[in-house]
Amino acid sequence: MHLFDRIDLSGRLTDEEYETRIYAAQRRLLELRLHIGGHLDTPQIGPGVLIVFEGSDAGGKGGAIKRIVEPLDPRHYRVSTFAKPSFDEKRKHFLWRFWKEVPGLGGMALFDRSWYGRVLVERVEGYATKEQWKRAYEEIVQFERSLVLEGVIIVKFWLQISAEEQLRRFQNRQKDPVRRWKLTDEDWRNRDKIEQYDDAIEEMFNRTNHVLAPWHIVSGEQKKWARVHVLEILNRGIEEGIARFEHPDWRDAYA
Repeated sequence: MHLFDRIDLSGRLTDEEYETRIYAAQRRLLELRLHIGGHLDTPQIGPGVLIVFEGSDAGGKGGAIKRIVEPLDPRHYRVSTFAKPSFDEKRKHFLWRFWKEVPGLGGMALFDRSWYGRVLVERVEGYATKEQWKRAYEEIVQFERSLVLEGVIIVKFWLQISAEEQLRRFQNRQKDPVRRWKLTDEDWRNRDKIEQYDDAIEEMFNRTNHVLAPWHIVSGEQKKWARVHVLEILNRGIEEGIARFEHPDWRDAYA
């Protein structure tokens, strides 16, 4: 039995619950973002914040990102999306194209897909050799550790939906002329390799879930539920990261 077979996808929120909690969560996120940027009571900047999104195709990553940035000033965040690497990017270490988008102290960035493509799509589709993707787990963990120890809060999300809900969303996208661009032939092909992807995802969680940057698996079966929980988890992660940043002795335990 795969990990995803044990994930509860039944969570739902009413419209009233959603509106109440999304407002509170967005308001809190705005306060936290202004705090780390030095825009509130003190001009001193805080840690950087990097939010990493992975998940099922059509799992709701874009909608969750939209609700995160909605209350923020456009100058206070950057969204980076990653597809297959270019010819020039392939000539460099696979982490290079991500490294240059990582925020500095006081900054905030959101990644729609990330370095985890090396151990997911590149593994399953054969774009990386077995030696490369097996080596990547430790490279990724050490990369994340180094960022956190230097003052970057990393919050990693996996948005999961059922195969039935995914098919429904694919079909809805196909019918909608302004959303059809979001559906590709690759999305359909990935459904035919679901067992291979499940194996890759499970190994990814087992080998890259570490105390400095743990995974947060969120049900995306209902979009309202997913968006609220992503925001609330993110706020807790930033609060905990600020506390660590303001008491730097914690790093001694990971030196």
